[in-house]
Amino acid sequence: MSRPAVLAFVAFAIVLSGAAPLVGQGGSDTKCPLAVKVLDAVRGAPATAVQLKVSRKTEDGSWTEVAAGVTDTAGEVHNLIEEKDFTSGVYKATFDTQAYWTAAGRTSFHEAAEVTFKAHEQGHQHYTLALLLSPFSYTTTAVVNGAHE
Repeated sequence: MSRPAVLAFVAFAIVLSGAAPLVGQGGSDTKCPLAVKVLDAVRGAPATAVQLKVSRKTEDGSWTEVAAGVTDTAGEVHNLIEEKDFTSGVYKATFDTQAYWTAAGRTSFHEAAEVTFKAHEQGHQHYTLALLLSPFSYTTTAVVNGAHE
């Protein structure tokens, strides 16, 4: 792994560990039920202007879009969905990585990065989805915290 990629991964881990506060559109995440963070492993910096959508799986197995957003200068999107609309179920976050890498002047392998997850199986939770991007791979993780204040 290149030095910039290692540094980006370390920064990614520190941010997710809670050692660094969330900043950006939403400021504090104490009331945000779903937030995302995206880092560019090539540049070792936040991935700005990454478009994403969030869909919920319906009973018939199809997907219904429930939210959409674009990462800010900190590589974050807050307040994607309101508490009342973020009910128990299976969700899919789809990140438009192809457009991001094209805008950066790079060729990429993936057209999109998808993260499918179950929400609220153990009661109401707060979710931060994190994505570390490179042109030919991506890594994702989540931080799940208890109920909001």
